[in-house]
Amino acid sequence: MDIRERVEALRKVMAEKGIDIYIVPTADYHQSEYVGEHFKARKFITGFTGSAGTAVITAEEAGLWTDARYFIQAAGELEGSSILLRKMGEPGVPKIEEYIKEVLPEGGAIGFDGRTVSVSDGQRYEKLAEEKHGKLLYGADLIDAIWEERPGISEKPVFALGLEYTGKTVADKLAAIREEMEKCGADVHVLTTLDDICWMLNIRGDDVDYFPLVLSYALIMKESVKLYIDENKLDDTIKASLAAEGVELQPYNDLYEDIKRLKDGTALLLDESKLNYELYKNIPEKVKKISKPNPAILMKAIKNDVEISNIRKAQIKDSIAHIRFMKWLKENVGKICITEISASDKLDEFRKELGNFLRPSFDPISAFGEHAAMAHYSASAETDAKLKEGSFLLTDTGAGFYEGSTDITRTYALGEVPQNLKDDFTLVAISNLSLANVRFLKGANGMTVDYAARKPFWDRGKDFNHGTGHGVGYLLNIHEGPAELRWRYRGGLVQELKKGMVLTDEPGIYIEGSHGIRLENELLICEGEKNEYGQFMYFEPLTLIPFDLDAINPQMMKEEEKTLLNEYHKKVFETLTPYLTEDEKEWLKEYTREI
Repeated sequence: MDIRERVEALRKVMAEKGIDIYIVPTADYHQSEYVGEHFKARKFITGFTGSAGTAVITAEEAGLWTDARYFIQAAGELEGSSILLRKMGEPGVPKIEEYIKEVLPEGGAIGFDGRTVSVSDGQRYEKLAEEKHGKLLYGADLIDAIWEERPGISEKPVFALGLEYTGKTVADKLAAIREEMEKCGADVHVLTTLDDICWMLNIRGDDVDYFPLVLSYALIMKESVKLYIDENKLDDTIKASLAAEGVELQPYNDLYEDIKRLKDGTALLLDESKLNYELYKNIPEKVKKISKPNPAILMKAIKNDVEISNIRKAQIKDSIAHIRFMKWLKENVGKICITEISASDKLDEFRKELGNFLRPSFDPISAFGEHAAMAHYSASAETDAKLKEGSFLLTDTGAGFYEGSTDITRTYALGEVPQNLKDDFTLVAISNLSLANVRFLKGANGMTVDYAARKPFWDRGKDFNHGTGHGVGYLLNIHEGPAELRWRYRGGLVQELKKGMVLTDEPGIYIEGSHGIRLENELLICEGEKNEYGQFMYFEPLTLIPFDLDAINPQMMKEEEKTLLNEYHKKVFETLTPYLTEDEKEWLKEYTREI
């Protein structure tokens, strides 16, 4: 079936079930940002492949709501599908709730699979149904009824991370979580977020493309833990290790019934922002709900000394791979056939040579020319452009090493490029360096320091329409909360920047139909001087890859900005030359020369 046929098949099932509006989000049962093949229902019904978006289907219309990162991509993928693109945040575009309120008939029904909808979204839909004296049908996985040959839920094996990588035992982590439970008076803590569970139990898996996560839920009690998982994924050694920590294995889906059996008066710690709507509705009324962020979120964001030491090693490995890739690319473009996909594959070849490489840490972006104007472009067999001189190649890729995950973006000039491209590149480089070198007082958050990255853009009447940076997990989610760098306020998302957090620094500029540029380094938050004004903090760049001097316009840069670039390149050269061949050292010397 093509997309039009799928939508019509869904409408037929909706009519049979008495559903007027059906909502299909992106998430799995764990509110994950990226999901396994079984859970890609929104992609199935719309054809849109981006990582963020919600489809809303009625008898007359089908719409996809997505954010500015995906406007260009979504417009292309939805063409001819009958799905209307709703550009979130744009003038005249209604929010999903506004649209539903307008089109839901009196006494009508809203339907969705409650396991894939957040508590907050589910409550909003519930309110809309009540206002129209209608119904909410949240046990309705209608996509499953029409998705022939739907991929099954992953059955891939779990592996354990040793103390040499985690730095803390399962016992250490459970003790810390239980301490937080005690502080807020909780008897039980329900945990559904995959990265939190994997971090807590020092396990990893392969249930989500690119991300080493394990489909699971957990109930944490004062003396034991119930882990809801397909136990066939666990070998005897892992089972024994978990049992020694008081972890009892339960079938994956049994949590939905077990939570109904919590005793009256039980104090349950839960994070409503991370829980799905159906599970929330299964909690008995007489259970006391303590709604707070999962304690594990902040714990895992603050990396311990062992993790930081490993992360430095992972960054050196990936920096070496990128330097070898950059050299290969510069020397071969225009001489041999290189495409977006083959370039990305070549970079991973260099990574594999450095040992302990597991897999890419996210879906790679390798975008040539105008494709890079789509901030989250993904090359396919149909779009795989051949690289040629005269424009840029943007690569936003990452590696999952045992020593940690990386997330790095570089933009390379292929041959001689026009002056306007160099000017845009230089602006992005100035922005990246300005943020990396900011100093701030302890207690500041991502909104405070984001201005350092935006000022070079805002001074020129420009901006980039995405966040400046995000946390990075240790072989977990590449986008990790709770800290982030962005200027726009988001309720409840203003986390203090703490020593040991790792954040990205990734400004960009995107010119539709022409080019896109992004430069991304990872930064470690460190403590600096402490004086009568307080504890000062600073960023240490962990990523050590040259900014392409072939694309820099020195005339645009102030002397202090040139100094920042020269100092960064000096650190790149001094740190990495011990790992390089003589030929590579000479090449790197040229691309880290002072300007």
